[in-house]
Amino acid sequence: MIKTLGYAAHSATASLDAFHFERREPGPQDVQIEILYCGVCHSDIHTARNEWKNSVYPVVPGHEIVGRVTQVGNEVTTFKAGDLAGVGCMVDSCGTCPDCHESLEQYCTNSPTFTYNSPDPHTGKMTYGGYSQRVVVNQRFVLRVSEKLNLPAVAPLLCAGITTYSPLREWKVGKGQKVGVVGLGGLGHMGVKFAHALGAHTVLFTTTPGKAADGQRLGADEVVISKNPEEMQRHLGSFDFILNTVAAPHNLDAYLELLKRDGTMCLVGAPEDPHPSPNVFNLIFRRRRLVGSLIGGIKETQEMLDFCAEHDIVSDIEMIPMQKINEAYERMLRSDVKYRFVIDMASLK
Repeated sequence: MIKTLGYAAHSATASLDAFHFERREPGPQDVQIEILYCGVCHSDIHTARNEWKNSVYPVVPGHEIVGRVTQVGNEVTTFKAGDLAGVGCMVDSCGTCPDCHESLEQYCTNSPTFTYNSPDPHTGKMTYGGYSQRVVVNQRFVLRVSEKLNLPAVAPLLCAGITTYSPLREWKVGKGQKVGVVGLGGLGHMGVKFAHALGAHTVLFTTTPGKAADGQRLGADEVVISKNPEEMQRHLGSFDFILNTVAAPHNLDAYLELLKRDGTMCLVGAPEDPHPSPNVFNLIFRRRRLVGSLIGGIKETQEMLDFCAEHDIVSDIEMIPMQKINEAYERMLRSDVKYRFVIDMASLK
C-alpha cells in the first residue's frame, strides 16, 4: 500500500483537515499519478457537508485532478512515467453494460465508481479524491493533458468543463444558433466560453449587473439581467438552446418561455432542494424540451480536453494552498471567486 496525505472531512459539520491514508499499489492496468493541482467543485461542499445525504466519512473530496504519471502497470499502453495526466469524476465502471459500450460510463447501469465517496471495488472501502498527494487509477479513466495549456487552469475542465461541454455537443450547438447560458459561476463561465467557441450567438443570463463586462470578456455576445422583465421579454421564443447552470431552486418557466418551438433547456446545476415544477403548457404548446445532463464519458472528456487545447480554453481560476480550503468553501458559498478555486498540491506537505 502507498502512504498518502490528504485533507478530509470527518463529519458534516467538521472542517477539512490533514488525513493520512493508503492508496492501493498499481495493478497491471493502473496508472499512479502525483497530483499537481486539484480544482474545487461545489459538489465537494455538498459531499463534505452531506447535503445530498449519501456521504460516508471520512470524505476526501476532489475530482478535478491534473498531475504527472510516476508509475504504470505492466499492461498499461496509453501512459508512461513523466506524462501529464488528468482524472475527472469517475475512476471505474462495469465496462460491460450498454452505456459503457457506448462510451457513456457516467450513466453506467451498474453505477460508475466515482472519484470520491463511492464504493471502491479494489479495496472494499470508499474512494478518496484529489485533495491528496497521489492517486492510482485504471488507465481507461486517465486522460491526456496538453503541455500547451496553463496546467492549474486545466483542472476544473475535468468537471466544470465536461459538465458544460457535453450537453452543448449532445444538442449540436453551433453556428447559426442562439444559445443562452444561465448563471456566471464555475459552470456558467465555461458554458459561455464553449458556446462562443462552437460558433453560437451566445447570451449570458445573470442576476448581477456587475457581471456583464466579465460575461462579454468570456465570449457572450449579449448579457441579459434576468431580474429585468423588459430585457427578458425582448427574447421571448428566440432561443434554440439554453444551458442552465444554476445550482439553486428558481423559476424555470422564465427561461422556458424564451425557447423557440422545439427548443431545449438543459439543467446541469444540482440544487440541494428541487426546482418549483414548471408550467406544462410552456412545454406542450411549443414542443419544448426540458432535459438534464451529467458530466460526460471518458471519450467525450478527452474530446473536450483536445478541443480546449486547440482553442486555448481553460478555466478562470484563483490558486490556493491546501490549508485555505475551508476558507475557500465559505467564499464559494458567497460567490466570492472568479470563477473556480484550484488547490496547489505542492502546499500539502
